[in-house]
Amino acid sequence: MKFETILSDIGGFGRFQKMIVAINFISRFTLPCHFLLNNFIAATPGHHCRIPSVDNGLFGNLTLADKLVVSIPLEEGGIPSSCRMYAEPQYHLLSNKSDVTRVVNISAPTLPCVDGWIYDNTTFKSTMTAEWDLVCDQRSRTRAAATVFFIGVMFGALTFGSLSDRFGRKIMLLTSYLSGMVFGLASAFSVSFLMFGVLRFLTGFCMTGIVIVSAVLCVEWVDIEHRKLVGIFENFSWTFGSITFVAFAYLVTDWRWLTISVTLPVILGIITWRWMPESARWLIANGKLEEAHACLEKCAKMNGTEAAFKKIPPEMLSSIVVTERKGRVYSYVDLFRTPKMRQLSLATGLIWFSNAVAFYGITFNISGFGLNAYLTQLLYSSAEVPGKLSIYFLLDRIGRKRTQVGMLTMLGISLGINIVVPKEMSRMRSAVAIIGKVFASGSFATTILYSSELFPTVIRQNGMGYNSSLARMGVAIAPLILLLDEVWQQLPQLILCSSAALGAIMASTLSETRNRCLPETIEDVEGI
Repeated sequence: MKFETILSDIGGFGRFQKMIVAINFISRFTLPCHFLLNNFIAATPGHHCRIPSVDNGLFGNLTLADKLVVSIPLEEGGIPSSCRMYAEPQYHLLSNKSDVTRVVNISAPTLPCVDGWIYDNTTFKSTMTAEWDLVCDQRSRTRAAATVFFIGVMFGALTFGSLSDRFGRKIMLLTSYLSGMVFGLASAFSVSFLMFGVLRFLTGFCMTGIVIVSAVLCVEWVDIEHRKLVGIFENFSWTFGSITFVAFAYLVTDWRWLTISVTLPVILGIITWRWMPESARWLIANGKLEEAHACLEKCAKMNGTEAAFKKIPPEMLSSIVVTERKGRVYSYVDLFRTPKMRQLSLATGLIWFSNAVAFYGITFNISGFGLNAYLTQLLYSSAEVPGKLSIYFLLDRIGRKRTQVGMLTMLGISLGINIVVPKEMSRMRSAVAIIGKVFASGSFATTILYSSELFPTVIRQNGMGYNSSLARMGVAIAPLILLLDEVWQQLPQLILCSSAALGAIMASTLSETRNRCLPETIEDVEGI
């Protein structure tokens, strides 16, 4: 007997399943906020060297603008230098201060800022960048803050994936809620960059459980016909959170309060957790037939199919999953122990990694296309809507495999176009990047659903945890890739384009899952 047969009898997408989807939608709202948080709390406001003589009034009656003219050199294009100052005031520049041809390399000696910086607080009331002077030679630390968070997400995905397959989906979901909120709030009270980095690592480590556990719970409770719909709807919670986050960031311009604001919604997940059922598939796979029967009974009662449920005794459930050894504990080793599982794990892992590098390479580059940070983030987030709507029609018409390959291919083409578009054409670059984000979001939404359908129940959470960890490795690398523009301006775009192409190649090796039952055991995948 297949679990899908039981679901069709008691309702595969009734009120019970809709309750699960709604609870997960609420709980996942805060996740994209934390994933995008670094774009704003670590934003670099306009700044220039703090000039002690200017602050002490030793320039006499000169205006502030004139004091800066004689103290701060200009870079190419007439932009005041952010990182250097004249060793001695250049009073003669007052006679030709409108001359934008003077640059930082004129004969007058300059030196790095020695007394800190003055920051422009017009856009942001405060940022961690300004508070801890993470500019100039410390600029890489702002990217490192994002990388540390996603390294935490990577290790958290491995941990929660394994623990969820061992101890159950529901208890690990609550653990992720509570620990993620505690560390998220604590990070807002950091007194140093080191403390902030440690707490952001722990926040990412704990919150990733919400992503992978909630996604698997939905897939395991929904019938074949509605898996696609639920998978896409779950992804829209991410889009909704991303768009809403722009409003949070615009209204809350203090980095500490912004961190608190995007963490507190986790309370809604904690409150609604009591109504979240355990996965009946997981209970059956682990020999807990009585508990699985009780969960299925709740499902039947809420869906109004109690008459059909009475025909399903607890002992009948034992025929759903037949493993090679009863009571066996599965681990990440089992993802690579057999030939087809090994091929599946390597392929999906590379797809998740490549997809994440390209997706977040675009997402984190909100200042790289010449638009306002808030507008760029809003456009990027809104671009996810058509991307995810398109796969709703494509997944069943052309299948999961072709949709995945096509989306990654078009993403690679979009990124490739921006390699040859001059930086001066900022509007065109922005338009191409937004089109790329459409394909990137469609690809990512397909990846999550597709992978959950490929892995068997006994190790599905391990598989999703493994894939998620590789994706977060890609996300952690993405901010560092963007720093390579100092080596060659187009190098980051070239790497992102190559990453999308690699994902498309690996997706072409996977099998189709359209209109097929979920595999329950490794033996099902191996065809034994």
